[in-house]
Amino acid sequence: MNGSRSGAEALPAESIDWGHLSVLRDECVAGLQPRSGGCYLDATLGAGGHTAALLAADPEVRVVGLDCDDRALAIARERLAPWGDRVTFVRSNFAQFNPGDQQFDGILADLGVSSMQFDQPDRGFSFRHDGPLDMRMDDRLTESAADVVNHWQEVPLANAIYTYGEERLSRRIARAIVEQRQTQPFQTTLELANAIARCVPGKYRHGRIHPATRTFQALRIVVNQELAVLETLLDRAPNWLAPQGRLAVISFHSLEDRIVKHRLRESTQLKVITKKPICPNDAEMGQNSRSRSAKLRIAERI
Repeated sequence: MNGSRSGAEALPAESIDWGHLSVLRDECVAGLQPRSGGCYLDATLGAGGHTAALLAADPEVRVVGLDCDDRALAIARERLAPWGDRVTFVRSNFAQFNPGDQQFDGILADLGVSSMQFDQPDRGFSFRHDGPLDMRMDDRLTESAADVVNHWQEVPLANAIYTYGEERLSRRIARAIVEQRQTQPFQTTLELANAIARCVPGKYRHGRIHPATRTFQALRIVVNQELAVLETLLDRAPNWLAPQGRLAVISFHSLEDRIVKHRLRESTQLKVITKKPICPNDAEMGQNSRSRSAKLRIAERI
């Protein structure tokens, strides 16, 4: 897919702090090779940073932007207003999306939780701020993180923390959660984080990362069914791509990256472009520490 960059626009100057830095933005645009008149799917719109870069690459590019988070969509609508009807907004996750007969010249998925979501205490994604134990990216979901920690049986809870958080102390943590909730159900992020910190050995408590980090990751994945949704995207995306269309996926932890790596390699409809994942350079990591674990993999429709 030979992209034309001759009509590239400058990204508009932004006086508003949108609360999110798009990871590997330039690398995504280069990898997707946007061409004039092409239509692209941003399967994880967020604040719209990647979409803005695609729209700026050529004045004839159009983007369909998906997000299940209505707050993110509101921000993206405001941010992307300068491009008018070149952007179509859809409230959906990429597992529920049905493009009909539409084929895309490129599809982008930036997985995981955005900085906006992490930094909003009332969303409950982070224990850096006290807030309700929620973690739903889509508030239409019926099960929150509080429901999981307060109602799941000990063994399934331990298994989820081990499988999705890769937490070696999962049994100890699950046991402590079940014991504490018998007298006082968990309601906030700090209540859970503190309970986890109290139940682990001192050396573990003062390690490189907070002892609740992996458990919070596991709960977020469970609540939002993130890996199942990712599997669905990787199943369907090749059929949504036009010939020579490209799929670009940014992952942030080993569980996601392992799925992406193997599914792209195993696909009979895709040719892997990135033999090794593209990672942020030192400058980007210095500007945005949350980008450090990002890995970008790209494949092309045969």
